[in-house]
Amino acid sequence: MAVDFPKTTELPSPLRRARPPHLNLHATLDPGEETTVNPLIKAARLIVLHLIIPNLLFLLLPGHALLLAADRGTLIREAIVYLTPDASSNKLVQVERGRELILLDKSQKWLHVEALIAAPNPDPAFVYEDEDQGKTITGWVLDTGIVFTFTPNGDRILFGAAADCEDEASRRHGRRGAAQDALRLYRRVYDIFPTSSLAGEGLYRAADIQWQVEKADAQSRPSAREKEAYLREGIDERPMKQVIKKFPDSKWAQLAAYHLIDNKLCGDWQGSSKCPDKEADLYEKYVKEHPQSPAAPEALYNAASRRAALIEIYKTEEQPKKSEQAKNQAISLAQQLVSQYSQSDWSSRGQTLLFMVQQGVPTYGNAIQ
Repeated sequence: MAVDFPKTTELPSPLRRARPPHLNLHATLDPGEETTVNPLIKAARLIVLHLIIPNLLFLLLPGHALLLAADRGTLIREAIVYLTPDASSNKLVQVERGRELILLDKSQKWLHVEALIAAPNPDPAFVYEDEDQGKTITGWVLDTGIVFTFTPNGDRILFGAAADCEDEASRRHGRRGAAQDALRLYRRVYDIFPTSSLAGEGLYRAADIQWQVEKADAQSRPSAREKEAYLREGIDERPMKQVIKKFPDSKWAQLAAYHLIDNKLCGDWQGSSKCPDKEADLYEKYVKEHPQSPAAPEALYNAASRRAALIEIYKTEEQPKKSEQAKNQAISLAQQLVSQYSQSDWSSRGQTLLFMVQQGVPTYGNAIQ
């Protein structure tokens, strides 16, 4: 098993505890009084001067493994981990982009690393924390295409590599596994450079990719057509909640909160007023709590469109008063969208919805005038 080295450049705690007595011993001994020093003390001095201090200096030498172990990094390319620093040696494993590496030692153009390898599950990229990724393996990789904590502009390099992978994943015949690569690389921006200005966005984008993949999977299942949200398997909320926890009051936290609404929505309304009424309330509440969110215009449109749908649904339920009330609410929400978020694309859609509701054009069902 690989050694778990300390995460700082400080000396290991046993050595730190040993240093003050050594310094005090050296300071209190008077060279002129050595003939009166106890032989045991003289022996202790010799041990300090000839054994312990040289070892401490060795630990402080650049490139020592105990210090290098504090350096975390990740790959922006796929890499092969070899048994020894030799391309002709045994190949231990192939590591994907975005997997975390711990630097142990250097040897010319080779790096001795501990690599975190995915556990054997259906989708090893989508994990919540690094400890969920399974086993680690120690070996040698070529010193190319690896970003460490000390790499200049390392956060931007990782973010750019993640964006490239995300673009690749969006193509019709893009590289297999590109979405997983993007997720890991975005996540590493936060993990390796937590104080970077890109850390919040990186953590959010990683969570967003995972959310999109899980949402598409959930919608492909038969349970997606269930009326009640609790009757289907929800999307894992932990990555989004981590964004909210780590970057509160940021726009990334606001966007993460918007995603969480998905787990509360109905599958198929089945012509019932309960679902659109409940969903409209959820979206209206979001806008009230996050008026400056980039997702606020979309949330307001979703609320207005559901109120508009209720106009016809309440008619089928023979509730004319509620139908008229829904119409007034839809008009009010659409007007708020048009005036409050006039620069958003959703404003134009709100204008169309407003026109249809005011004209009495049904926005739900199969009614033809």
